[in-house]
Amino acid sequence: MQIVKYQFQQHGDERGSLVALEEFKDIPFEIKRVYYMYDTAKGVTRGYHAHKNLEQILICIHGSCKVKLDNGTEKKIVYLEKPYEGLYVPNNMWREMYDFSDDAVLLVLASEYYIEDDYIRNYDEFLNMLQQNKDK
Repeated sequence: MQIVKYQFQQHGDERGSLVALEEFKDIPFEIKRVYYMYDTAKGVTRGYHAHKNLEQILICIHGSCKVKLDNGTEKKIVYLEKPYEGLYVPNNMWREMYDFSDDAVLLVLASEYYIEDDYIRNYDEFLNMLQQNKDK
């Protein structure tokens, strides 16, 4: 499994730092939805799903967290702690976000609007879908 992390261009001077993101330039897709997670309680894991079509970029804009990615055959853990670094999560990839620092804010840029039918929330169904796609 290839992990793709984007290093976004930082602009800064004595006033502070800024990162600007543009779809199809810094982000590899059209951004149709933006949301963020914060005040995540200790020990809580978020995610536990995959998407059939949706792609995402995850950016921990404050604090830190870990992301477990699973493509059905391989699992990798990615540490996010830099507000200028984004983790690409393709479709058909199981994800779990956990080990959030107390001050963590995880920003998500999504390629699609919220569509419940795009979610795969059961891990066994996820594995079955991958097998069916492989058999085609």
